[in-house]
Formats: sequence, C-alpha cells, structure tokens
Amino acid sequence: MKTTDKIRMQIQDNPIILYMKGTPALPQCGFSAKAAAAMQKSGFAFTHVDVLTAPLIMAALPEVSDFPTFPQLFVNGEIIGGSDIIEAMLQSGELQPLLRAATERNP
Repeated sequence: MKTTDKIRMQIQDNPIILYMKGTPALPQCGFSAKAAAAMQKSGFAFTHVDVLTAPLIMAALPEVSDFPTFPQLFVNGEIIGGSDIIEAMLQSGELQPLLRAATERNP
C-alpha cells in the first residue's frame, strides 16, 4: 500500500485526527503542543499520529493535504489547519460544534 493511500485511510477511518510531532502527552514542538492542548481543551476525543515516528507519513502528508506544515488537524476527512487555526477556532467557539458534528456522525 502506498503511503498516501494509508494516510487517506487514516483520515477516512478517524473522524478527528491530528498529525503532530510527538504525542499529546509529550509533544516535540511548540506548535504541536499548542494544537494538542487546544484539542484537549475542546473536550472531544481525537486520534493522533506522531509524524516523527512515521517519516514516510511525514513526507507524504503535505501531498495529500496540500498543507505544508505540522501539526495538521482533519475533521470528517477535511483539513482544518494547524495550531494557530485550531486555537483561533477554539477561542471563537467554532471548533466545538465542528467536533461535535464529527463525533455524532461517527459514534
């Protein structure tokens, strides 16, 4: 299976997935730390992929998402953005309804 196909399957199989450097408990860059913290504050469960331990995914994900940096949040198969966008959506109240709809659609 090609790496891009694996990524597409991960995005399809997980309604909320964060590709990040490190893990939510042990982020390996400041942007990933901010994104994971915002996601945890949202109160919704999410899947994460540590791209530092998956170098093929790290190399291929920007091709799939057309988004060049990490972290990358996908909700219902759509790229939402990185840490600044996630934080802004959390603060504005836009993130929670989006995540709620994703979890209700995919219990």
